[in-house]
This record gives sequence, C-alpha cells and structure tokens, in this order.
Amino acid sequence: MTATIPARRALRENAAPVAGGSTGRIAWLALPALVFFVAFAVVPLVGVLLLSFTNWDGIGAITPAGFANWASVLVDPDMLHALGLTLLVMVLSWLVQTPMSLLLGVFTAGTQKYRTVLAVLYFLPLLLSSAAIAVAYKALLDPNFGLGAGLGLPFLSQDWLGNPQLAFGVVIFVIAWQFIPFHTLIYQGGVRQIPRSIYEAAEIDGAGRVKQFFLITIPQLKYTIITSSTLMTVGALTYFDLIFVLTGGGPANATRILPLDMYLLGFRANLMGPASVIAVILVVIGLALALFLQRLGGKDNSASQLEGM
Repeated sequence: MTATIPARRALRENAAPVAGGSTGRIAWLALPALVFFVAFAVVPLVGVLLLSFTNWDGIGAITPAGFANWASVLVDPDMLHALGLTLLVMVLSWLVQTPMSLLLGVFTAGTQKYRTVLAVLYFLPLLLSSAAIAVAYKALLDPNFGLGAGLGLPFLSQDWLGNPQLAFGVVIFVIAWQFIPFHTLIYQGGVRQIPRSIYEAAEIDGAGRVKQFFLITIPQLKYTIITSSTLMTVGALTYFDLIFVLTGGGPANATRILPLDMYLLGFRANLMGPASVIAVILVVIGLALALFLQRLGGKDNSASQLEGM
C-alpha cells in the first residue's frame, strides 16, 4: 500500500503535461471550424439584427428606423397568422413523423435480406430536392391532368392545392413523405446500437415483442428521440422552398408560414427591415426550442448508452 502511493504520485505528475497538451491541440484543431462559424453564422446574424432597426428596400440607402419595424411586425395580424401556422406545421409534423419514423427505424434495423431492399427503395426521397418533390406533387395533384384525372378516381380529382383546408393537409403530407426516411435512418442507427443482450435477457424473462418495444427499445432510444425531435422541430422553421413551389403560400395565405412570409416581405415587397425582424424571431424560436429539447435529455445527455462506454 505504501509503495503504491509514490508510484501513483509520479504517474499523475507525468500525466498532467500530456493532458494539457492534448487539450491545447484539440483547441487548435477546433479553431478553423470556429472561424467558419463566426464568419458564416455569427456575423450574418448580427447583420440581420442591425438591419431589423433600419429602413432599406434592398437597393437604396439604409436609414435608421429605431424600433418601428419591431413595433409594426409584432402587432401585424398577418405575421401572427404566419407564426401560428408555423407552430401548427411544427407540431403536426412531429406528431406524424415521429411515430412512423420510429416504427420504420425498428423495422429496417432487422437482419432479414428483404428489409435491405425495402430500405433502399424507401430512402429514395432523400435523393430528391424539395423543389423537385414540390413540382412532382403539384403535377400529380392537378385536378385536370393529374393522377386523379388519369386514373378516373373522383376522390383524387379534387382541387387539393386550391382549397385552403386541403392545401394545408397536402403540405403536411408532402413534408412527412420527404423527411420520414431521414428520421427513419436516425432511428435505425439508434436501434442497432442497443445491446442484443438486453433483448435476450427480456426473452428469458418471457417478455414479448410489444413489451420489449415499450420497455427496452423506447427507453434506450431516449437521446435518439431527442435528437430527431430537435432536428424535426427546428427544421420546421426552415421549410420554404417546398411550400414556395407547391402553393406559394396560398390559397388565401393558408400555407404562408413564417419563413415564406419573411421571403415575401423582403424580396417581393422590398421591406428588408420587417423581413429581418421575422428572421430574428425565427432564430430566437429555434434556439429556445433546441435548448428546451436538450434540457429534456438531462445533464447526462452526452453520455454513451452503450455497454462498457
């Protein structure tokens, strides 16, 4: 016992400079990423914040406006309507995409050969751009020469994108069709990281597949669910190109969510000040959501769930 104390002290004295040097090297390695983050994220964000206190049409001189843009935007009923639609898209997207992505992720994480073929076909939407998907669905849902008219099905021949209620539902459906494969891929990776020994012990105890899913799979995927939910909800604040091509925000502003409202104000109405206010609001909402979801994971959300790690 007494012989090991000097040995341990010597080990700590020798190890201390190595640990400090390693930390320093890691800091230097992170420097390029930090420079790019400041140049392409922090500087533009500060620029947009400053622009929100000015009057600018995108071409002429920039003049100070004080808090006038903020006062006008925060009481604008159209902006409040767009904010409500954005939050509704966020909630509905999460409610639709999360259960389906979770179930499909568990299904595609299996070892059967046919699942591999299905998974490859299923992930095809990930290869397509949002604009291409919007153009395709716009043609398929056209009441005159779309899928319904071609197949002679009256149910599909409705004016899906001309009716406000139907158009909003179509937007939710197309968003889910595009992004469920991505989140399925996340859950598939999470399921494959769960130690097989846990399921084997549950089988010995007589637990069936359903019980294993609720008592093992979902708790083990806690941090995967938080990660996917963060990407899903914060990503809902960036839906622009798909809705812009699919509906243009119509009919009757039924699909004019906040990112689209920001674009139309800034680049159609040439009101860069109010558009910058909306951009800042989107950033604040995104940061608050991401922080809230990370808090749900607890203080150990960065710890590994794998055995022995």
